[in-house]
Amino acid sequence: MHSDQQTVAVGLTQTFPCSYLEHQQEQLLVIKEQMMQPALFEQLLSMGFRRSGSMVYKPRCPSCHACQPIRVPLATFTPSKRQKRTLAHNRDIRVQVSREFRDAHYDLYQRYIKARHHDGPMFPPSLEQYVGFIGCDWMQSGFLELYLDEQLVGVAVTDLLADSISAVYSFFEPELSQRSLGSLMILQQCKLGASMNKSFLYLGYQIDDNKKMNYKRLYRPYQVLTSSGWQNGTALPQIPLHRG
Repeated sequence: MHSDQQTVAVGLTQTFPCSYLEHQQEQLLVIKEQMMQPALFEQLLSMGFRRSGSMVYKPRCPSCHACQPIRVPLATFTPSKRQKRTLAHNRDIRVQVSREFRDAHYDLYQRYIKARHHDGPMFPPSLEQYVGFIGCDWMQSGFLELYLDEQLVGVAVTDLLADSISAVYSFFEPELSQRSLGSLMILQQCKLGASMNKSFLYLGYQIDDNKKMNYKRLYRPYQVLTSSGWQNGTALPQIPLHRG
């Protein structure tokens, strides 16, 4: 793989049980490049890669193609009626962007994982796991923070790149689930990206058959990466969406 004159070596992991779909085996393409830089990463994002900590990867599973890279063109994004209600319902929440790791982030992350993902691969949470997952050796992480009466209630880890932003992971106060804070953070990332004249918000992978990973088509218009390149969502078969 080439980026301008830079050659990037790619490795392929062994297969292992999929974290998202039962009875499936997962396999990843992993970039073997110690000199990764934000500009190169943004090019790789446009090719369907993601990051977990400092590792840049892309699913390449032997018998499954369920993970669909999905992004929102920010110039044309329009909130739905439901999303507008979410914004209105949370007018009392203050939004702030930070570049600093805070102890309060991890405290909130722990509560979120224990309450919402106690059956997932990130349980039990630990500080070492959190820093390894969120942090990055070659790029400074960004944090979109939500505050309610000066209490931190939500964090969206957000990579701020030259022409796009990438939603890495979000977590929020479990006791405030009725506020749809997960949706609010995506909407606020769309607002942030548009205010910075970014072209796209990358949302990771849409997985239609996983109730916790099939909500991303709700942010429209959207584009999905196919074998023919990025395709507008209106040109793709639509599926019933479950809120996760």
